[in-house]
Amino acid sequence: MLRLVLPKGSLERATLELFEAADLPVRRTSSVAYRATIDDPRIDEVWVLRPQEIPRYVADGTFDLGITGRDWVEETASDVISLGELRYSKATARPVSIVLAVPNDSPWHSAADLPPGVRVATEYPGLTQRFFDERGIEAEVELSHGATEAKAPTFVDVVVDLTETGSALRAAGLRIIETMLTSYTELIANPASHADPDKAHAMGQVRTLLQGVLEARGRVLLKLNVSEADLDKVVAVLPSMRSPTVSKLFGGDGFAVETVVAKDQINVLIPDLKGAGATDLIELPLSKIVH
Repeated sequence: MLRLVLPKGSLERATLELFEAADLPVRRTSSVAYRATIDDPRIDEVWVLRPQEIPRYVADGTFDLGITGRDWVEETASDVISLGELRYSKATARPVSIVLAVPNDSPWHSAADLPPGVRVATEYPGLTQRFFDERGIEAEVELSHGATEAKAPTFVDVVVDLTETGSALRAAGLRIIETMLTSYTELIANPASHADPDKAHAMGQVRTLLQGVLEARGRVLLKLNVSEADLDKVVAVLPSMRSPTVSKLFGGDGFAVETVVAKDQINVLIPDLKGAGATDLIELPLSKIVH
């Protein structure tokens, strides 16, 4: 039913791991193959291509569904439907940003400070040109084929670059003066395909599986027992997505309590719960959380 395209390159490994965890494993004949398969009745065809190309291919109907960054949707000005952000990137769950950066000794502190004819290197010439045009700034925008941060001030005055942490820019002696776009990975759809009820339903089901995996990351299920006398103290210690589930234990005066908590809190939480009267604590990993 669905023709799906996934990103090659920096997002490739994280995307394949996400689909594996969502019980939609991607199979290829080799790690460099562009064609792939997913053994799922909703997905007929799978390709792995550069994320720069994906918005246009989804917009023109070559694919029904794709994963790419918001940065490339904006750069290509593609007519696609966003089915939602997928909060992951190549290294973290944080977004990436397209930023305007200048040499550390530059007198400029915002885009408004830039002089007419400023020279700009970027891998996002379309987005960058629109940014300057909207502000009435005359700029000479040139396409960079990589290592953009190395080009100022020798070859250009400023750069527009993608960054997740800013470390590469700082190492190159640059400082950020403006964030032009904050970009998450997105699940995008072809408008005509999304208008088809059957395809839209299948897209929604795939999205549910992917979002369920991302929602579960960094969380664990915590189960414990507690006496009636200590129940209020234990519940007061517990963080929860909503409210903890509390059930009466069979044949006794105690309760079973379970809730989902952040993994990075568990090392403090378990001793605190034990101190409040909890017993038989069990920490369990989660694979998906679907609301």
